[in-house]
Amino acid sequence: MIVDFLKTAANLKKISRQGWIDKLSIDDSESVADHTYSMAIMGMVLSDLKNYDTEKILKMVLLHDLAEARIGDYTPDQLSKENKKELENNAFNEIIEKLPENIKFNYSEIWKEYQDDISKESMLVHQIDRLEMTLQAKIYQKEGHSKDKLNSFFEYAKKDIVDPTLKELFTKIVDEN
Repeated sequence: MIVDFLKTAANLKKISRQGWIDKLSIDDSESVADHTYSMAIMGMVLSDLKNYDTEKILKMVLLHDLAEARIGDYTPDQLSKENKKELENNAFNEIIEKLPENIKFNYSEIWKEYQDDISKESMLVHQIDRLEMTLQAKIYQKEGHSKDKLNSFFEYAKKDIVDPTLKELFTKIVDEN
């Protein structure tokens, strides 16, 4: 039923981003929904700049962390990549199960494309995920959180961002006072 899907998606507003809690001991960290919204704005602008399929990019961004509405937000320290992928796939499939077939098929294809990370759109979304994390880390730094504690986030993003436009944005974000 569509209402169940919508309620599940709305639950992302209550799921805190675990990395900020673990590394910075932030009590009121951004939610997964906060992160997704910021990524959607980035995805819209960057996709339009690059003449990519913006509708696909936005759907991919909106779906990329949907499974966390059921399983929560796990950091790489908490769960192996394989276990996380299996948990996320199962949760995602449960979440979309009662949607109309054509929508379910479309969302499944976008989800699979994101996970396979080989299309230009999925590669961009993965890098936007890192860029948004960088932006949030910089926001936390400006709020007084230790740059030393935030460095791991900057380094993690730096190695994953390879697109020249996103690299330039990354550098501007990190170098900003």
